[in-house]
This record gives sequence, structure tokens and C-alpha cells, in this order.
Amino acid sequence: MSDDQCDLLCLDLDHAEALRTTLPGEAVLRQRADVLRALGDPTRLRIAHALLAGDELCVCDLAWIVGSSQGLVSHHLRQLRSAGLAESRRDGKLVMYRLTGAGQHLLALAAEADPV
Repeated sequence: MSDDQCDLLCLDLDHAEALRTTLPGEAVLRQRADVLRALGDPTRLRIAHALLAGDELCVCDLAWIVGSSQGLVSHHLRQLRSAGLAESRRDGKLVMYRLTGAGQHLLALAAEADPV
């Protein structure tokens, strides 16, 4: 007997089936998992927090702020951008990054779930 399983099969089939049919499809769940995974790395999360605090920053500034190389920060920024959590724009020779609305919202939700 385990504390994380029922000791008796007690399926409320009508209720369970009604709930099962309301779950998002596999493609939607994969997309959401990718978005959540984008903030699942401590370096990406640190970069996202820096972008939230700084509004818009270049890779050079972000690398200095988070204490990582420009190459590593660029790699993580690409992942945040491909997940739709960050966006970039070119300003002359600089590439400026900022969080999207979705990125800001997800970061705020993560902060609300902070157990400390």
C-alpha cells in the first residue's frame, strides 16, 4: 500500500470522462510544456528577471548582469525568444531584448508560486 495511490478502485466514470474530454490536446500540451521549460533553467530564469527589471537590455549588459558569457546568454535568449517569452530588435549594431507580455505574465506567476 502506498500513500500516493488509492487502496480501492473507486472510479466515478461519468465525472472522470467529463473531465478527461475537457483537457487540452497533445499539441497544445507540448507547446505549453515548451514554454514552461524555457523558464526551467536557472540561467534563463535569471536572464528573464534581469529583463523584467531592466525593461530592455542588450546581450552585453545581460551577460554582465547575470555573470555569464555573451555566447551563453545569446543561446538562452534564443530559447526564450523561440518560446515566445522574449523578443528582440536591432538598434544599429546592438540587439536589444525585452520580455513579451506572455514572458512578463509567466514570470509574475512563477514569483507568486514562490514558496519563500
